[in-house]
Order: sequence, then structure tokens, then C-alpha cells
Amino acid sequence: MIHLYNTLSKKKEPFEPLHPPFVGMYVCGPTVYDDPHLGHAKSYVSFDVIVRFLRASGYKVRYVQNITDVGHLLGDTDEGEDRIIKKARLEKLEPMEIAQKYEVRYFNDMDLLNNMRPDISCRASGYIPEMTGLVQSLLDKGFAYQAGGNVYFDISKFGDYGKLSGRKVVDLLEGVRVDVAEGKRHAADFALWKKADPDHIMQWPSPWGQGYPGWHLECSVMSMKYLGESIDIHGGGLDNQFPHHECEIAQSEAATGKPFVRYWLHNNMVTIDGQKMSKSLGNFKSLPDLFGAYGPMTVRFFILQGHYRSPQDFSDQALEAARKGFLRLSQIVQDIGKPVDASASPVTEPGPVWKAHRERFFAFMEDDFNTAGAISVLFDMARDAQKCMQDAAAEDLVHAGRLFDELGSSILGLKFEPAAGQADTETENALVVLLLELRRKFRQEKDWASSDAIRDRLLEIGIAIEDGKDKTTWRKVTG
Repeated sequence: MIHLYNTLSKKKEPFEPLHPPFVGMYVCGPTVYDDPHLGHAKSYVSFDVIVRFLRASGYKVRYVQNITDVGHLLGDTDEGEDRIIKKARLEKLEPMEIAQKYEVRYFNDMDLLNNMRPDISCRASGYIPEMTGLVQSLLDKGFAYQAGGNVYFDISKFGDYGKLSGRKVVDLLEGVRVDVAEGKRHAADFALWKKADPDHIMQWPSPWGQGYPGWHLECSVMSMKYLGESIDIHGGGLDNQFPHHECEIAQSEAATGKPFVRYWLHNNMVTIDGQKMSKSLGNFKSLPDLFGAYGPMTVRFFILQGHYRSPQDFSDQALEAARKGFLRLSQIVQDIGKPVDASASPVTEPGPVWKAHRERFFAFMEDDFNTAGAISVLFDMARDAQKCMQDAAAEDLVHAGRLFDELGSSILGLKFEPAAGQADTETENALVVLLLELRRKFRQEKDWASSDAIRDRLLEIGIAIEDGKDKTTWRKVTG
């Protein structure tokens, strides 16, 4: 029996999906306006492993993740500028060009981390009719009101508002004037639909005039479209618990009259010197930079060494320790070897040692997906496998290899490859830097043909370069 910590109840609960063995799982995806950073990696690696383990436990999981390409305002309030529009202005591109560019980068980086693609990945801008339908339903039921072309959710009408985060409606409303921001009745009321100025780039027609959806609306609409009005698991970052997930609950349950989510899972944040890592604070570590310095599997291994609900403090020393630990583990797995004909060879049942390792691994994972404990089992397996190599115990090595495949690769998503070492990464980085220096010289000499040839050849081998105003940057890409 899997037990998981439900943010809604503030305790661990046995996992009992609505329609076993089917599990509907929705995770808030990225707002695609910049490169992913280590905080994104922690979130999506964590939920990737949860999906992998549920499937390994016999569940049939439909994994849905959104792409926010409209409506996410700066500061996560109902005022300010859309993040994608701001980036489009800075890069002198169309907003949808920005969304497409960074969506591709996001999936490239997730592929390098060996995250499985969601079964359904849905862009917010593709579900405007469904969003306006939900808004109209809330208006008809008296949970929403119009004000100056905007539509707001009235939190005073939803008695359970705050049940996820623990915030009380009376505290949110106390002392607030009625004439707050564009006719809002209460400052804590949140936007379902926003009126667009004539020069606003991203806008759609609606019964309330030209506008665009509020950020919270998309996740309710898309999760219910593909998973039903009550879903098993909703995941996301702890920083989305309020207001984003609180607002999702309010608008969804007000519209349907049913419980929206059975189990709320929230991953904690990555910190630097105890401070949250984020783009807004300017202290984030981008995944392309980390991949170049350490490699994607080191980043994944670093994340899995912590618990998804615990904060994880970043430092170069911590990444270097993770690199060495993973390299040591990976080397042992390679030394064991994976006989190609192992499935065709007569092999005895796994001995008690290997069965015990598997049971301990599953016990850790069944206890709220304790990946740190699961990784400790991999090191114990590696120790016993080394003993088998010394004793030339061939069949035990076959069992060890199979178990590393199942537990380390299939469930934890680790790739035990020779490229896990730092030496190859450092050599590759040095060669790329050398080529970029040569290309810079060609550009200074206006030898555009040679400059473009280096750019194109690098792209062919999976290295994309971009010329910025002050410097040229490069990143690994897939596909």
C-alpha cells in the first residue's frame, strides 16, 4: 500500500484512487518565457519518479501537464504585465514565438534529464472556449461577478476558500475597501477573465468583451477536461499552493459541486544560501549551465538524493559530491555488465539478498516516495554486486543487472552510462569554447560563411548557439 502526504489533510494517507487501477494525475507545467532552472528540475524530476513508481506498482496513469503561454501576470497578482508579453518585448518577437521557443527548450531539457513526456501536454491558449464556458457557469451560479469588463471570483461566496493553505476568508477580507482595483469587491477576489486594452497583443473575444483568461483558470479547465471533475492527484510546487491551487479548488468545486482533487502533492523549493531560487530574485541556476558543468544525470541524481517535500540547498560542492557518487555507482553498474542473452539463459530465482533489496526499495518508495532511501538501497546493491564480481558469481550478477535496470533505470530514471564522468563533459565544453572563439574571430573579420558553417556543424551534433547583444551562449539540444 502506497502512503503519500496529502497537503489538503496535512497528513500521510493510504493512496486509494477513484477508479483503480486508473490514476489521473495533473501537474502544473511551466510558464514558457525563459530557460528552465534547477527549481523546475526538482519539481518535474520528482513527479516523473512518482509517475514511474505508480506504473511500476501496477497503476495505469494518465499524466497531464499544462504549458502556460498566456495569462501568468508578473507577481502572480491580478495586475501587472503578462510574463510572456514582457519577454516578447525584450526579445522583439511575437508572444507565440517566445512561447514556442521556450517550450521547445523546456522539453529538450526535460528529455536530457530523462523525464518521461506527459501523456497529454496542453497549451493554455488552445482552451479559451472551455475557459469562457467555466467562467459563464460561475457567473450563472452566483460565484462570480463582472466589473468593468473583468470577471472576478467572489471568495466570500465559497466557504471552503483557504482549506488547502490554511488561510481564512475572514482574515483575507478584513479591513478591505469595496472599491479596490477596477471594481473588485474584495482585494482577495481573483480574476477569471481580464479585460484587454486595445493594444494588448494576446486577446480573445468573450461574452464580456475582448480579453484573456486569468492564470488560475487554465489548470481547472484542462485537468477536468482530461481527468474528470474529481481527479486523483494534483501536483505542483509549494509556492503554487497559494494562491494558484487555492483558486483552482474554489472555481472548480463551485462549478461542479464535487471535490476537485483527492490528493494534493507539493514539492519543496531549491534554495541558495537558504533563499528560494527563482527568476524573479535573479539567483537561479539554469539547466543548460548546470548540464554543461555537471551533466544531466548528475543533476537528476542530486535531486533524488533529497525528498521531494524537503527544501534542497544548492551549492557547487553539493553538485560535485552528487557527481562523484553517481559516477561511482554508474561505474559499478557498468562493471556488472548487462548480458544481452540474459533473458534467454536459464537463471535461477533471485536469491534472498536481491529480494530483500527490492523489498526495501519498494518500502522506501511506498512511504511517500522516499527517493533518498531508495538510492541508499542502490548503493547497498552495488556493494553486494562487487562481492559477486570477486566471487565470479555469474547468475547473481545477472540478477543484480536486472534489478539495477528495474529500480535504478525504470523507476528512478537514471542512465548508467560511461558519459556520466566529468572528464568527457569537460573535454566537450573545452572544444565548444574553442570553436566559439574561432567563430568570434571569423565574425570580426566578417567571414560570415565560415562563422555560419561552425554554427551549423555544432547544431548537427546537438549544440545550439545564440548570439546575444553582449555575448554568445550555447546549450545542448535533443531531437
